[in-house]
Amino acid sequence: MSRTRSPLQVAGWRPDPGSSKPLYRQVYERFRDAIRNGILRPGERLPSARSLASQLGAARGTVDLAYTLLSSEGYIVGRGAAGTFVAQGLTAAIRRPPNRSQGASSTGAIARPGTPRLVIPPFAMGVPALDAFPRALWGRLSARRARTLAVETMIGDGAAGYTPLRDAIVSYLTVSRGIRCHAGQVIITTGFQGALDLLTRTFLQQDDEIWFEDPGYFAARDALQAAGARIIPTPVDSEGLDVAEAINRAPHARFAYVTPAHQAPLGISLTLPRRLALLSWAARSKAWIIEDDYDSEYRYGSRPLPALKSLDEGGRVLYVGTFSKVLFPGLRLGYLVVPDTEVDRVKQVRQVLYRGAPILMQTVVADFMSEGHFARHIKRMRTLYEERRASLARALAEVFAGQLTVQLQAGGMHLIGRMQPPKEDRDLVARAKAHGLAPSTLSEWYARPGRSDQGILLSFTNITPQSALEVVRRLQRAWSG
Repeated sequence: MSRTRSPLQVAGWRPDPGSSKPLYRQVYERFRDAIRNGILRPGERLPSARSLASQLGAARGTVDLAYTLLSSEGYIVGRGAAGTFVAQGLTAAIRRPPNRSQGASSTGAIARPGTPRLVIPPFAMGVPALDAFPRALWGRLSARRARTLAVETMIGDGAAGYTPLRDAIVSYLTVSRGIRCHAGQVIITTGFQGALDLLTRTFLQQDDEIWFEDPGYFAARDALQAAGARIIPTPVDSEGLDVAEAINRAPHARFAYVTPAHQAPLGISLTLPRRLALLSWAARSKAWIIEDDYDSEYRYGSRPLPALKSLDEGGRVLYVGTFSKVLFPGLRLGYLVVPDTEVDRVKQVRQVLYRGAPILMQTVVADFMSEGHFARHIKRMRTLYEERRASLARALAEVFAGQLTVQLQAGGMHLIGRMQPPKEDRDLVARAKAHGLAPSTLSEWYARPGRSDQGILLSFTNITPQSALEVVRRLQRAWSG
């Protein structure tokens, strides 16, 4: 029988209250190093999160986060009620400290014993902090659902999606986004692209004009264009989408596509006067507003702004949400909130063309939300991202010393950097990718040739404070070579 031992007890180690590292990080590193150095051996049982939190006088969530990091990197495994153990079959390679020159686990490596190592390239856009995802908890919820899935649920998810998930989404939107809706208005989709496709097949006719933010999310722009829409590029200024200019360019447009909470990619919030002007235009014109609530969960220094949908008295806003950024991209689950008058239309198209999203994942997400894990996860991620955002900004300022200006947005999951003097962003990105880095160009978000701004989009989600300086130095070497 495996004994329970804590590396915190070895050599009388205690956390350092004066350290700049958060407590969860200190605990994580202590366990990791104990496993690498053979102090804790494969198969050895670790103390429970509750017991360890008691030893430290800390919140259990702190230990849970440390254990999640260790599990995601393959050092430990959970065995349900049996407890948590050092993973079996750890090779000497995984026990050695990572090769920092290769951008190891601290820059986004996810591994399990006996499997190839997956590395998320630093600065990769659209990828949440997978090293901090509660994989053990998710595994328990998934296993429980797989064991207890009811026969009626296995048949399908109905015309609009799994009802408990829709109920959970309503509760979340009411509290976090200020949206007054009921479960009958919520339609579950296969991610963001699935939601956009469902909307275009339901509402869009060939050559309908659509106002589209410029710069704006190019994947959405391409999808709308492929569906037959005529894109009307509309400038974005310090107040968000320029509604007056949009009316001037296309007064009879049938749609407007906006990211009002956190404009993609500039991070600007649509001001209240612009929001009211947009809603007034839509009501007069009987036009539709597609609200992509992009990165709305992650705002630093203040609470997230209410959704545009929360002001929609005329029933003209089609609200799109997704779990890809707040949970993980491979989940491929999203949702729509549509006006009562349009629910039957949307459900009919969904039934004919899609037949729903994977039911098992819908049940797991419903449990994750209804049991309070979702709200806690977002809160933890907001704190983690604020820390990673600040550390990356400091590293960029230190290494580039004025050669790269960084725009600190109010929220979101990336920074925007601009070289001084300006340089072609496509060339900079190509050189960075040749060195294993994955920033993105700002210019590709613009629809109008020759009108684009030059800049570099730098995601900070998978760059830890410990690795930020090293990663930025790699970026400098890529650009100076």
